[in-house]
Amino acid sequence: MNNIQVNFSIKDLENLTGIKAHTIRIWEKRYSLLSPNRTETNIRNYSLASLQKLLNISYLNNNGFKISKIASLKEDEIPVAVREIASRSKVEDHAINALKMAMINFDQVLFYNTYNSLIQTKSFSDIFYSVFLPLLNDIGLLWQTNTITPAHEHFLSVHIKQKILLNIERLQSLEPKPTTKTYVLFLPEQEIHDIGLLFINYQLRSKGYHTIFLGESVPMESLTDLHEFFEDITFITYFTVYPETDKIIEYLVNFNESLLTNHNTKLMVLGPKLAGLDVMNLPKRIATYSSIENLVKEF
Repeated sequence: MNNIQVNFSIKDLENLTGIKAHTIRIWEKRYSLLSPNRTETNIRNYSLASLQKLLNISYLNNNGFKISKIASLKEDEIPVAVREIASRSKVEDHAINALKMAMINFDQVLFYNTYNSLIQTKSFSDIFYSVFLPLLNDIGLLWQTNTITPAHEHFLSVHIKQKILLNIERLQSLEPKPTTKTYVLFLPEQEIHDIGLLFINYQLRSKGYHTIFLGESVPMESLTDLHEFFEDITFITYFTVYPETDKIIEYLVNFNESLLTNHNTKLMVLGPKLAGLDVMNLPKRIATYSSIENLVKEF
């Protein structure tokens, strides 16, 4: 195991576990749940073991254990209690914590063991919606607050992508529905966050639709080539970082004028960049969606 980050600030623990720093300090003082090291300037410094323990404490506390009860448990009894609760109740929170630890440690074995445990009782779609999406939302916040590095985010993203691609590969033998409609999935220029788009591609393929996945950073003008091959196209794109907020409307208007010239052609758009954007006056063949789940319901 390659431990890149082994020391954490109390702010890091707050971001990773969801437990407020003030509460962590109270638990330390009142129940001696954690024993941080301190710098020469008396700043708390926590080990990887402390992070693991606090994640377990958070899980137990969220599942009805009073903090006084948790404090009475011996050190080795806490993970046992976590496993017992996870085995008979909601497993998603436990899985998310385990995957966070896999990310922090760059631990591929833990990632795969956690995933393999989930797939025993859940469909891949269920895992994506209930575990991967909430986890990715958490990771975005952790990256923004400098709790993790881009390397951590990439580690997790790559492994989630591998699972999506594996499940898409298993669908290759399915014949597309007898229809002329084609779904073209792409990301605009400079946009590279393709996990959501990959999962939509998986959902469409699993329902028997014909898809063409073009992936990240596709220039708008290059999409015109698709019209030479297909008459009924629905484009699907996902705005995570790009286009920049003040250029989104301009992008969509240009897209409408350049590519939605055929009455059968449409554009479906979703992603966090649409939040707070006034989309009421968009061209009629452009539809926006608040989530992947809402978009998938259209099919």
